[in-house]
Amino acid sequence: MLKGKHILVGISGGIAAYKIPELIRLLVKAGAEVRVATTKNALEFVTELTLQTVSGSRVYSDVFAAINEHSTEHISLPDWCDAMIVAPATANVLGKMAAGIADDALTTTICSCTARKPIVVAPAMNDKMWESPATQHAIETIKSWNNVTVIEPACGPLACGTEGKGRMPEVEVLQEALEYALAKKDLTGRHILITAGGTREAIDPVRFVSNYSTGKMGFALAQACARRGAEVTLVCGAVSTTLVNPLGFIRRIDAISAQSMYEACQAEWPKADTAILCAAVADFTPAEQADEKIKKQPGQTEMSLRMVLTPDIARSLGESKKDGQRLIGFALETHDEKKNALLKLERKRMDAIVLNSLRDKGAGFGTDTNRVTILSADGNSVELPLQSKADIADKIIEAVII
Repeated sequence: MLKGKHILVGISGGIAAYKIPELIRLLVKAGAEVRVATTKNALEFVTELTLQTVSGSRVYSDVFAAINEHSTEHISLPDWCDAMIVAPATANVLGKMAAGIADDALTTTICSCTARKPIVVAPAMNDKMWESPATQHAIETIKSWNNVTVIEPACGPLACGTEGKGRMPEVEVLQEALEYALAKKDLTGRHILITAGGTREAIDPVRFVSNYSTGKMGFALAQACARRGAEVTLVCGAVSTTLVNPLGFIRRIDAISAQSMYEACQAEWPKADTAILCAAVADFTPAEQADEKIKKQPGQTEMSLRMVLTPDIARSLGESKKDGQRLIGFALETHDEKKNALLKLERKRMDAIVLNSLRDKGAGFGTDTNRVTILSADGNSVELPLQSKADIADKIIEAVII
């Protein structure tokens, strides 16, 4: 999403400015070209040399500086950028932004950008300043503008030594908000149910049967659908990755066992128009769960564990599918990949199935990349080469949802 994009980063004079070089590094790593505009106070918290080094471009901090590339930098930068992010956005800058005041390098740039380009605003300040009626009035004004995305500040320790609401979110959250601002909203009005991660089937209070799923592919799908405007319900098993959900468009339900995931999906499916079943759900679960930790006995050399079938989530959703609903599944195979995936597609009344193989290097559990084949019930087949799971998620949406 960010590859090849021009991102304008605006920094105002708050302590959270020290985080912005790391944000710029992430944006550049994602393939974006970055330029920076600041207030003079921002440079009290982060140096111009640091910002220039990580962005690779001259910093715009003085409207009348002789070294400016253009005499009207506050116009040329908005013309150049695809999106702008203001982080941190202090109470002072929020007030000026809402009132249309443009009296320095940053606010003149914001003023000429707001009418034409997507802008992400990340407020950061002391909790008392955040709660000020003037600040809240400014925020409500800014939120009313169609092209502006405001990220609520986080709660936690503040620079003054107290705790409260006012912290700027972490840079990964800022990056995700930019991804959202830039995405086309072609899933607006859609409700998509997604499952992610592996299930854990308890043996006793301390042991379980599970698999290697981390939830990365399911999370990538949830984020991609949310960016494109969908209402997303994410049913999560056991995961080892972090869901970045800065705007709260993803509703998460934790369901660790196959039975609890089955129950959650049964409850949510009637409200959804599409389900993407990406979770690695156990096919079998222990017939009995011990109430206490099973202890090894003297002389014991083996242990038998009787397993029974878990509920088949995909089949149950397929059998209850109504007109207009679409069901997309995943198949991770180790042999006879296409044959097994097509059998699963037919038996469970899916509209499409996404096949990936553990034999493909860089694909499967725990990787940031994947290589898949999308098989549709109408006989169409789309093979996608190895690429990031974020890119794979967008390709899946375009192939079988839109």
